[in-house]
Amino acid sequence: MSNATPPPAEAPPSLVVRPARAGEAAALAEVAAATFPLACPPAMTAEDIGDYVAEHLSEEHFAQYLADPARSLLVLEEGTGSGGRLTGYSMLIHTPPADPEVLAALTVRPSSMLSKFYVRPDAHGSGLAHRLLAATFDTAASTGARAVWLSVNDENLRAQKFYAKNGFRTVGRMDFPTARLVLRDFVLERIL
Repeated sequence: MSNATPPPAEAPPSLVVRPARAGEAAALAEVAAATFPLACPPAMTAEDIGDYVAEHLSEEHFAQYLADPARSLLVLEEGTGSGGRLTGYSMLIHTPPADPEVLAALTVRPSSMLSKFYVRPDAHGSGLAHRLLAATFDTAASTGARAVWLSVNDENLRAQKFYAKNGFRTVGRMDFPTARLVLRDFVLERIL
């Protein structure tokens, strides 16, 4: 048995980053259900995760997100940009945070929230997340945002490392309520 690190996954030869389309709610919900558990701390049970997905990441919710002019959704798609497998997605919210703790922590305004940012596990290490994040930053900037902020669970070290590598810094804390738990997240900010 070898302890050698496996080579990084390779990006599909024809992969595009593009805005999500109105008819893609079901595909986005499928990606969300497959990737959301990757960010969950051990305190969240399979039932907790399923409840959160049903309450926030269903096809119906994605249809609403896609129709909301205050949100931007991007997808990573394998293929030529029409009907390929979705490998990941991001969702920005372009309104000020309602949480006073977050509002007090942010140092730059206007700011967009990076509400969702996920790639499938088979794409980890491929560089695709960096590609999606760069396009997400461009999208936020195109709306007039001067910064992007997000929350990340304090136990999700992999995500924290990724975001730090991409210019985010910790500026505060916030509650992340689920049906059964109230988790405590770090608030990260990146100036554009």
